[in-house]
Amino acid sequence: MLARCACGNVEVDAVGAPIISVACYCDDCQEGSRQVEALQGAPAVLDPDSGTTYTLYRKDRVRYSKGAELLKSLKIREKTDTNRVVATCCNSAMVMKFDDSKHWVPVYRARFGSNAPPLEMRICTKFKSGSGTLPTDVPSYPGFSLKFVGKLLGARIAMMFGR
Repeated sequence: MLARCACGNVEVDAVGAPIISVACYCDDCQEGSRQVEALQGAPAVLDPDSGTTYTLYRKDRVRYSKGAELLKSLKIREKTDTNRVVATCCNSAMVMKFDDSKHWVPVYRARFGSNAPPLEMRICTKFKSGSGTLPTDVPSYPGFSLKFVGKLLGARIAMMFGR
């Protein structure tokens, strides 16, 4: 599956089925999305309900197939392990990378365009900002659901066995 920046100069190739597609409402995702959106000409990152949608792939199944030299990492705090990776050509949020040993890569779901895998759940909803209710199209969880953690664990085990 191909994820592209808004102007098409950067492409990320994600191979195989994703681990899961989620909307995250944690404070860091909201703040990171606001910071990316503040960049000149940046496309929207936050959903109207303050969530940020990602499709998670195993780290071994993601590669930068075009424009890797145009990517820039942004951190919301100096000592965080999380990097929001932006295509500098058009300030599109592309992926998140981690400085620690996490085995997954969240790809900003909007970068897949009309081919984006369907959203499966909303996580960390206890941090949702603003008023209004959450959509009821998929299950919502105040933190990390057991299903979410189970899918991450299953992906790690599959990687260990080369599947």
